[in-house]
Amino acid sequence: MDLGTGLFTCQRRPDDDRGMDERYEEMLTLGRAIDDAGLDSAWVSEHHFTDDGYLSGVTPSLGALAAVTEDVEIGSCIALAPLYDPVRLAEDAATVDLLSGGRTTLGLAIGSNPREFEAFGVPRDERVERLEETMAVCRGAWSEGPLDYDPEFHDVDPDVNVTPKPTGDLPIMLGGAAKPAVRRAAREADAWCAPSSLSVEGVRKRVEDIRNVREKEDVDGDFQVYVLQHGWVGDSREGAWEAMRDGYLYIQRRYAEIFSGEEVEELDDERVEELREQAIFGTPERVIDDLAQYRDALGDDVHFILRTYHPGVGTDAMAETIQRLGEEVAPYFE
Repeated sequence: MDLGTGLFTCQRRPDDDRGMDERYEEMLTLGRAIDDAGLDSAWVSEHHFTDDGYLSGVTPSLGALAAVTEDVEIGSCIALAPLYDPVRLAEDAATVDLLSGGRTTLGLAIGSNPREFEAFGVPRDERVERLEETMAVCRGAWSEGPLDYDPEFHDVDPDVNVTPKPTGDLPIMLGGAAKPAVRRAAREADAWCAPSSLSVEGVRKRVEDIRNVREKEDVDGDFQVYVLQHGWVGDSREGAWEAMRDGYLYIQRRYAEIFSGEEVEELDDERVEELREQAIFGTPERVIDDLAQYRDALGDDVHFILRTYHPGVGTDAMAETIQRLGEEVAPYFE
């Protein structure tokens, strides 16, 4: 089982007086820590127009991470495909792949926040079609020769030869928990990422569905399953929770706002307890035991992304838990 971490969002909590440049430098510091710890991957996330500065520039951030790392896979989890010009996204992703020496994965999703779609002038009811078009354009752009695809939503000449080309095969990962999203990933993508809201059994059922779809429909090629969950490695269960809690609950409150488009002042006690139960945190032994449940349910080829980036909890604290994840947890799954 591979083990990575992130997701870098560069948000500023109200009690964080650092400038935006310091938060982006923190991302690079932690990217180096991930590489030094021997972990397998580092990830960024994307949203727009938030008052806390949620990271919006996916490919520039991945390019910067490519420059400060040597071995880890770098990727988006998740880029909002309908909001992009797909040719520009294909060019930028290929550039990152070249800078990283072929270490890039492009994770995409349909998005949901009404404010983002309105600001970009993109109808929300076209989300699925625009996602599918983005994948088709990217694959056409990355292949040898002309694009050979006539997009519906973007005026691009099918005869244009898009450059640069990536180092090799640049995987496209799709997110989503609903059956149509999961089956879309099975048919059209190279990978699927299970969101943190799913239980082990929920992930297992969807992976079984993916495998059945690909077998029945004779879908060729390798397929990677990623699993996303928030967590922390500490000296004790309660100590780990104390370290991650404020940043974790802050980002979950902001996600509730992003997904609903409405303000959420605070999470109620029931929701906080639910989030605590979902997360993977505690001593290295406890984290190993929890991760082993996914390996036992899904097999050794799963790629787990333990999300240790929680806004405002401190660069040194996050660097330490990354180091412990690499030194005390990851070796168990090699």
